Amino acid sequence: MMQVVDVGFMPLVDAAPLIVAREMGFAARERLDLRLHRAANWSMLRDLLDLGRVDAAHMLSPMPVARALGLGGGGGGGGPAVETLMVLSMNGQVVGVSPLLAQDMQATGLAFGFGDASATAQALLAARSAGLRIGVPFPFSMHAELLNYWLGPQVTLTTVPPPDMAAAIGDGEIEAFCVGEPWGSKSVEMGVAQLILPGSAIWSQAPEKVLAARSGWADDNPGLAGRLMRAVWRAAEWLAQDQNRHLASELLGAPDCLSVEPEIIDRALTGRLLTQRRGTTIRSDALLEFHDGAANFPWRSQAAWIATRMARRFGLDPTAAAETAQGVWRSDLYRQHLAEIAILPAASSKVEGACPRPQTVGATRSSLILARNRFFDGLVFDPSPEI
Repeated sequence: MMQVVDVGFMPLVDAAPLIVAREMGFAARERLDLRLHRAANWSMLRDLLDLGRVDAAHMLSPMPVARALGLGGGGGGGGPAVETLMVLSMNGQVVGVSPLLAQDMQATGLAFGFGDASATAQALLAARSAGLRIGVPFPFSMHAELLNYWLGPQVTLTTVPPPDMAAAIGDGEIEAFCVGEPWGSKSVEMGVAQLILPGSAIWSQAPEKVLAARSGWADDNPGLAGRLMRAVWRAAEWLAQDQNRHLASELLGAPDCLSVEPEIIDRALTGRLLTQRRGTTIRSDALLEFHDGAANFPWRSQAAWIATRMARRFGLDPTAAAETAQGVWRSDLYRQHLAEIAILPAASSKVEGACPRPQTVGATRSSLILARNRFFDGLVFDPSPEI
């Protein structure tokens, strides 16, 4: 018997595991009628989850952490607790600037290339020493965390829903943005922006989107939660196979999904980007990852990094914040429901930024190869002394 599960999503390429789970039959295999509800912005999606109109949601990875810390709820305060069940995607963000700002960056004389975070930051700040307004999709987002880490307080972040980013930079409301695909590439296609950096150049293993649910939902509905997680995991595994990515672009481009030309979606899925409208295609490794390298595992150290960064900005105790955040990053549920199909790491936390190349680690069976994990400045984050 099929069971209905309602899941909210934003029209972004990294919603692909949910869309593929529905369209390719992975949800049906788990006897789920997966009903997807498209939201216009992140506040709307948050409210759909809070009000119980959806059971789970495609969500920015810092949103459950912010909620646990009493930040980011409706009306500016806290709200119902939200838990991360699994990670849907790693990376996938791009930084873009207006054509005028791109020219001014070149005029500084500083050499920078797509992927060089340090040199790009130097050129960007030199071109706008008086300040810069950058669009991000939501105040509590990996986009905001990466920009704060990369550029510091010299820039002002303003919230712009992802589908509106091209219009905002084209109208001069912002001069730069950090946004998830396909909206960076869509801005390039419209001739209003040039891409200057992938988010993976700032942190090569940034958890971008998660599958989230209200606190207690997965514990109260273990069968339904497990079936949903397994369907999404299998969809992510399917997406990791090169031969499936063109079909995925077609599925995502549908009017009820992203409603964007498949060719533009394909750029993000293959890592082959146009940084400017009449430029040449470049290869951006690790632009977006759905599955490989234990990408779907909710590492508690990821939650601790996000919480520590937020705590320092909002005047909270970093140690207490990191401990609180780890409680809503449910690696225990991931182990419970995916043990039969996934290779699980032996630990649920790790040192972030300390892996300059792929590394083999202990796992529940066989071995597990983790992807390169580096911050642009070479720093590492070890949660153990602070927790």
